[in-house]
Amino acid sequence: ILDIFYIMIYCALLEVHAPPGTPIGYVVQNWHPFIPKFTIQNENREPVLKYRVHAVVADVLSLDGNSEVGMITKQWGGILREAYTNADNFGVQFPMDLDVKVKAVMLGACFLIVSNVFEDCASTVALMD
Repeated sequence: ILDIFYIMIYCALLEVHAPPGTPIGYVVQNWHPFIPKFTIQNENREPVLKYRVHAVVADVLSLDGNSEVGMITKQWGGILREAYTNADNFGVQFPMDLDVKVKAVMLGACFLIVSNVFEDCASTVALMD
């Protein structure tokens, strides 16, 4: 179960539950004036990983921010699909040896980032046309 709480206009908190009622992790949006940034936290609210979002890629970084350990990318759906629908495909990459709870939280982060960042960018571009 994913619960999204909007703390401020541009900040969000996502709780991931498995089973329902038992939080296994959190995704916290860190306010930044230009770059959407997120922190993945475990069930004890201890930071585990960071996300830095730019264009159609979200990099998953270690806590120190120096090494990339995964990413979320928008995948090309083909000319017809891109031109005539608003359906998108996204890929999530993360280390195989990562804790399964953190993997579930990363999938939740994918939903949050896609809905808050990538979709907002697409609607803004559509309004500018």
